[in-house]
Amino acid sequence: MTVYVLEIHYILLKQVSLSVIAALGGAAGLAVATIAVPVALGAAGFTGAGIAAGSLAAKMMSAAAIANGGGVAAGSAVAALQSVGAAGLSTATTAAVTAGGALLAAIFP
Repeated sequence: MTVYVLEIHYILLKQVSLSVIAALGGAAGLAVATIAVPVALGAAGFTGAGIAAGSLAAKMMSAAAIANGGGVAAGSAVAALQSVGAAGLSTATTAAVTAGGALLAAIFP
């Protein structure tokens, strides 16, 4: 009888541990989405005031403009990064990254 009780306690503890890990993964995903991504984009030169001169973003924009015959195409990687750098991530993107972090934490504890 004691062995069964210990086994049940172990199973319950394991389930609680996986829930805690998933929650921590979600929190990590939220931190990445709301803090790390905008900071990294700002450091690369994608700012709220536009693309910073002499930055990696400026080099990317120049290469994209040359490849497109003088302009940066709407929907291109440079345009998307500048949009996020200027306005931040959308609520949907933040939620998706948070859910992804929780899922990965649950799969790979």
